[in-house]
Amino acid sequence: MSTEDRVDAALDDVKGTAKEAWGKATDDKSVEAEGKMDQLKSDVKEGVADVKDKARDLMDKLTDKDK
Repeated sequence: MSTEDRVDAALDDVKGTAKEAWGKATDDKSVEAEGKMDQLKSDVKEGVADVKDKARDLMDKLTDKDK
């Protein structure tokens, strides 16, 4: 996965953490929930990135064996 994708996931996490904290501080459950969803979105993006990286590594190993 590209560095850009990982940065995007990290930004979602930071944004989510800030929203969640703001929601807790202001007792706004809606904003707090949005923050948790942003963090979840970040976790999913990271998981997808890991799968892509592992798939790419596997493909590299398979193509190297043919040579």
